[in-house]
Amino acid sequence: MRWEFDADLFLWHGDAVSWTFLRLPLGIAEEIHDQQAGPRAGFGSVRVAVTIGSTTWRTSVFPDKPTGSFLLPIKKQVRAAEGITEGDTVTVRLELAGA
Repeated sequence: MRWEFDADLFLWHGDAVSWTFLRLPLGIAEEIHDQQAGPRAGFGSVRVAVTIGSTTWRTSVFPDKPTGSFLLPIKKQVRAAEGITEGDTVTVRLELAGA
């Protein structure tokens, strides 16, 4: 399955590190949950292929228990290549890896 959506980048602060994420829309998260009914990888992650702008990469989305959605980490190389930062709204194309 493939999806396209807009989402805002946000910063999450952990133990002396900060990570940049975006949250998948709940409807898409529910479809991913439905597609991945069996056992998942570590932390309940799901492998995906992602495109933002002209940058495409493979990564995983991770369950966001408070919202029931998934979080997508946006690595520094992608943010630099696309000129995006915390608070920006980006258009994301996402598909399950191997789909």
